Amino acid sequence: MAIESEFSILNEVIDRLQNDFQHSFTVETDLEEVSVILNEVADRMMDNYPYFDTNYAGQMLKPPHPVSRLAYMLAMYFNPNNHALDGGRASSQMEKEAVAKIAEMFGWTVHLGHLTGGGTMANMEALWVAKKEHPDKMVVASNMAHYTHQRISDVLGIKYQSIRTDQLGRMSAQALEQVLTSNDVGTVVVTLGTTGTGSIDPLSEILELQKKYDFRIHIDSAYGGYFGLANNLNDYGAQQYSLIHQADSIVIDPHKHGLQPYGCGCILFKDPKMGAHYKHDSPYTYFSSAELHLGEISLECSRPGAAAVALWATMQLFPLEKNGKFSAGLESCIKAARKLSALIKSDNRFQLVMEPELDIVVWAPTGKSLSEISKASTSIFEKAAAADVHLALIKIPTTLLSEVWNDVKKDQEYVTCLRSCLMKFEHLDWVDEIWRVIQSSMP
Repeated sequence: MAIESEFSILNEVIDRLQNDFQHSFTVETDLEEVSVILNEVADRMMDNYPYFDTNYAGQMLKPPHPVSRLAYMLAMYFNPNNHALDGGRASSQMEKEAVAKIAEMFGWTVHLGHLTGGGTMANMEALWVAKKEHPDKMVVASNMAHYTHQRISDVLGIKYQSIRTDQLGRMSAQALEQVLTSNDVGTVVVTLGTTGTGSIDPLSEILELQKKYDFRIHIDSAYGGYFGLANNLNDYGAQQYSLIHQADSIVIDPHKHGLQPYGCGCILFKDPKMGAHYKHDSPYTYFSSAELHLGEISLECSRPGAAAVALWATMQLFPLEKNGKFSAGLESCIKAARKLSALIKSDNRFQLVMEPELDIVVWAPTGKSLSEISKASTSIFEKAAAADVHLALIKIPTTLLSEVWNDVKKDQEYVTCLRSCLMKFEHLDWVDEIWRVIQSSMP
């Protein structure tokens, strides 16, 4: 959709809304002065990588869908606050409906949940509830889990321990059980799609351990949560996603694969009784309705209702269902990762670190030592960027390197590798061009 068409739709809907609502959105201002400032903003924004472009295949950045962008802008004429219902009546209802659909995607028809400013805040609420449920027990997560879990545990005063991973970047169930025997673990964080390598923790094995050791399971699927809709996961991945409904809490970020602007995260609890931990009163906000105010089940107070409006609108266009156009987009991301991996394996100048399980590919040029490989990776990263193909870098510890790296001199504790998040639905059509630039960027 062309930008001109987007604004044509927005102007048309704003005109109708203003006429029907019978209140003016007009704010007196000097438009010439605003124009000068906006042009300065545009000049400043040029100091960016083209995150929205298919040639950007580096970090986890993708543009919101036009329907999300337009719905967000439309909602900003009201600027609703989804803390209390009288601050965001329509947007609060849209949030409840959107969150319920996300919960249904995970197999929950009964749940407690709401949107957050992002995955960090969502995970904080999950671990805060974990501490309320098991005040004296610790939280564990894999050493490839997002660093936010250790940081949040420190903020909340929770004892934390990381669990080693195998060479596929998955939590080791054996290492986990060694820690569980202490009977000091209250919550195990299971990552379905690590942000570094896209690895999927063995939820099936961890659920078996739960029967023996009785702990809570929190699933951090901030990055990978939507991939349960895809039909082309490998057998292992499909099995883990099929069990996600057995978790106690789940985090997902619609602002990653859900086509939303930052920040839009989501926290879900299977047991609505977890809402008792949030119980509080506010003498001037929770009076306008007997219905649940979202602020009553959230650690955050003011929250942008526009984020809920944008998410609701997007989910009308892209329902969360298998065999739909949204799931097809996710499947194309997986195909893109597999295609790039096949090209890497076909060229003996490169080597994969591990086969991609979702849409993240990690690889490196070959070399005699880890320091030599790290230097070459950085050179490719810089040369590709100069050719307008943007990758990312990641430090992989030697413990994750498979036997194919045995002949490489381990002269440092990690190796800097190249990394691509092929998370745009259109990336599949651009893999060949991205690969061409990568090959031409070899030192």
